[in-house]
Amino acid sequence: MAAAAYAGTSSSMAAATTGLLPRVHANHSSRFLALPYLPPRSSTSSLRIFSNNLSESRRFSSLQVKASSTEDTSVDSSELISDLKEKWDKLENKSTVIIYGGGALVAVWISSILVGAINSVPLLPKIMELVGLGYTGWFVYRYLLFKSSRKELAEDIESLKKKIAGTE
Repeated sequence: MAAAAYAGTSSSMAAATTGLLPRVHANHSSRFLALPYLPPRSSTSSLRIFSNNLSESRRFSSLQVKASSTEDTSVDSSELISDLKEKWDKLENKSTVIIYGGGALVAVWISSILVGAINSVPLLPKIMELVGLGYTGWFVYRYLLFKSSRKELAEDIESLKKKIAGTE
C-alpha cells in the first residue's frame, strides 16, 4: 500500500514538473538542453532604484560645496606664449634642449612598447602588479605615514626642484 502511495506521489510530482519544464521539439538535437523562458524584468525595481538615487541627490544637494579663491587663477594664453618665447630666447644651447626633448619622446615611446610586451606575457603583469603594490605600500609607510617623514619628503622634493631649475 505504501509502495502504491509512493508511486502515485512520484507520478503526480512528475506530471507537475513536466508542466514547468519547457518543451523540446523533436527536430532539435538531444545534446542541447532547452532553458526555461524567463520573463523580462519589471521596470518597477529599476524605477525604485532611480527614485532612491533621486531622493539621495536631493538630500545631498544642500551639502554641495564650491571651491573659490581670493586671487585670480585664470591663465592667459598670450601671456603663457610670450613667457615661453622669452625663456626660449634666453637659452644658449637650443640644440641640446631639442635633443633632450626628442630623447624624452623616444624614451616614452620605447617604454610604451616595453610595457605592451610585458603585458602580453601571461603571468608577468600580475607579478608586476604585486611589485607595484608592494612598492606603494613601502612608499606610504616610509614617506607618508608619519609627520617627520612627510617633512623629509617635502625637503627632498624642494631640493630636487632647485637642482632641476639650476638655482642651487
